[in-house]
Amino acid sequence: MNVIDDSIDFDAYLRGPDEGAAVRPASDWLHDVVAAFERPHTQTGASLPWSKTREIVRLRRGELSIWPGMSGHGKSMLIGQVALHLMAQGEKLCIASMEMKPAATMQRMCRQAFGTSQPMHRDIEDLHRWSDGRLWLYDQQGQVSPERVLAVGRYCHEQLGINHLIVDNLLSCGIAEDGYDAQKQFVLALATHAHDTGQAVHLLAHSRKGKDELTPPGKFDVRGSASITDLADNVFSVWRNRGKELAIEEGDHSKNGEADALLTVCKHRHGEWEGRIQLWFDRRSQSYLQTATEQPKAMRLLADDDKVEF
Repeated sequence: MNVIDDSIDFDAYLRGPDEGAAVRPASDWLHDVVAAFERPHTQTGASLPWSKTREIVRLRRGELSIWPGMSGHGKSMLIGQVALHLMAQGEKLCIASMEMKPAATMQRMCRQAFGTSQPMHRDIEDLHRWSDGRLWLYDQQGQVSPERVLAVGRYCHEQLGINHLIVDNLLSCGIAEDGYDAQKQFVLALATHAHDTGQAVHLLAHSRKGKDELTPPGKFDVRGSASITDLADNVFSVWRNRGKELAIEEGDHSKNGEADALLTVCKHRHGEWEGRIQLWFDRRSQSYLQTATEQPKAMRLLADDDKVEF
């Protein structure tokens, strides 16, 4: 793990690329078009942590993904698990969490990586060593301006070769909740950055409050401007099954067969599948599992390879 702090001169990265560089002849895309016909889009890009999703959902470089969810429904926890799985596939990431300190982020990822609430000291050290060259954390809590977030993304792309930027979350990016035009401009800038550089951008956002938390939100329930999801390539909504939790607390086990959480693919612009993915939560490891009977697995780190085994 490496830390990116404000000692970096981010001002040099506030300006985007020259627009003229984007004007190219159509024939430049010949090989991409041929490849698209020969191989389905869903087979390209990095997979999610659950094997049942690998043939239907992929995270592709150069795309903007929005990850909305109600407060307390586990979207930051889930994106941490996704981040580990991305690194396991050889991807390089930066997590810019303005709500969680780097040490807390790594503590949770250690639990997820080794499937336990108390990983061994040796395993903790091994994960941190293995994460060098794969994971960077932007050490800044509180509010950060939209311009600075974009500058961090450009710096990560140009200087570090990072191909996934995770921003947690929209409300920490210095834009008022009712600043719909500013939200639109920021999300448009993130989408443009992703498309221009090939860096995948993942923006966490809050879902607006409904009458209760018992109904899974959709892409039209993201708090703020409708442009947030309109401009995104993908929308992955995270929902925690509060109804099941409340029923169990009251001694009603009729909902035991239901999933603990849903990851809803609300929008998948370059994929052919949208729908709900049922997940079960393991509190010890703070991980989401694909079945009720599955047990969390520890990652087996391979120092001589970009990837790991599960």
